Amino acid sequence: MGQGGEAMPNQVSLIVGLGNPGPEYAWTPHNLGFFVVDRLAESAGIRVERPEAKSYLGLGKIAGQDVVLAKPQTQMNLSGLAVREMMRRYECDPRHLVIVYDDVALPWGMIRVRETGSAGGHNGLKSVIGAAGTMDFPRVRLGVEPEYPIDDLAAYVLRPMRKADLESAADMIDQAADAVAVILAKGVSVAMNRFNRRATPDGGADGEPAADHDPEEDHEGEDKGEVGGEG
Repeated sequence: MGQGGEAMPNQVSLIVGLGNPGPEYAWTPHNLGFFVVDRLAESAGIRVERPEAKSYLGLGKIAGQDVVLAKPQTQMNLSGLAVREMMRRYECDPRHLVIVYDDVALPWGMIRVRETGSAGGHNGLKSVIGAAGTMDFPRVRLGVEPEYPIDDLAAYVLRPMRKADLESAADMIDQAADAVAVILAKGVSVAMNRFNRRATPDGGADGEPAADHDPEEDHEGEDKGEVGGEG
């Protein structure tokens, strides 16, 4: 991706799904980034099994672009350690880094594509921003806001999802994977216009594109407190 959201050929793009390693975290909301990487890998015939840069990696092509799919194995709060090493090894500019992660500030089932922004309350993204030395890289957020007020959001995102949640998450995972492919093929701006939707009072989406700029997203997640953990 070039500046202004244009696709840029002949550049390796690093697609990183955030999550925690270990079977105890495999089915938690905090691991939805891993789910999206797995979906992308399945669609593209890429095996994300190569142990490298404190991660499991898979190399291939998506939407005609060379990509590295990655699932850091550092624990969520230290994701930046893996991302820094991957960026160095593959000479990846931050503009060609796409981070995929869960966000308790978004209604469950909604996705948001952004070109830049703060970490809000997400400790994994905070670690990545520190490692990259910039907030200016694309990201895809998957909404996991609980249906009712919860005091301990960190415990919530580390709790295994219910069967009903897993079923509803499947569509969100598909949308997020499609959004990554559009980012690679046509740029961030096109992906934002296609996938960002306004929330409705019932927590769904109205099918209309969101405004180009949502002031509340300047501080995404901050009103929810810090979220992220390694269990």
